[in-house]
Amino acid sequence: MISPIFFTILFFIILILSSAIKVLREYERGVVFRLGRLIGAKGPGLILLIPVVDRMVRVSLRTIVMDVPPQDVITKDNVSLKVNAVVYFRVIQAEKAIVEVEDYLHATSQLSQTTLRSVLGQSQLDEILAEREKINRELQRIIDHQTEPWGIKVSNVEIKHVDLPLEMQRAMAKQAEAERERRAKIIHAEGEFQASQKLKEAAEIIEDHPVAVQLRFLQTLSEVASEKNSTTIFPIPIELIKPFLKNKKK
Repeated sequence: MISPIFFTILFFIILILSSAIKVLREYERGVVFRLGRLIGAKGPGLILLIPVVDRMVRVSLRTIVMDVPPQDVITKDNVSLKVNAVVYFRVIQAEKAIVEVEDYLHATSQLSQTTLRSVLGQSQLDEILAEREKINRELQRIIDHQTEPWGIKVSNVEIKHVDLPLEMQRAMAKQAEAERERRAKIIHAEGEFQASQKLKEAAEIIEDHPVAVQLRFLQTLSEVASEKNSTTIFPIPIELIKPFLKNKKK
């Protein structure tokens, strides 16, 4: 009969082995501390630790997508906005991510929020709406520079949504409508100008070739006849009645 002491010893052996043997995935690294002193990052694969003496912290090296909550921003031209963004980053040095900062996820989130407010506060509303790519690059550069000592690489920052006040939306809608009306008037004026140029050229041609008037007259009669009107008015050129006027004077 197996004694309870044997089961107790077996349980402690299994417990020690489970704490001494760790398996890390391809995208994981284990930061090992021995009696509180940093030993280094190990993995992936099978990791052997000294029970009780060693302590390991798992760190993922995959890209993390972090939402930056909506921030109240006052632009350089005194417009109040609500802006949110998304940050893409990953840990490239697991030792620094654990040793240099207490919680690198929380620290990166707070840094992204403050940087977003700071950069947008130095920009005007038109720049935020029209030059978003430029602002994204500036945000990425600043956040990446400040997280570099933590062993974190920020690959991209994107502004997701810009929430404008209702009054500003109405003002922008009026501005867009006025711009459309201005373009329509310019196009209409250009059309009138081109038409007047063509009429001037036509008048010069008719002046040099009087026969063109007769051809135009015949074309007009053809168009009027095709309309099937009950009453037709025939304009008579003055050249046709000039002989009669001359005879009357004689």
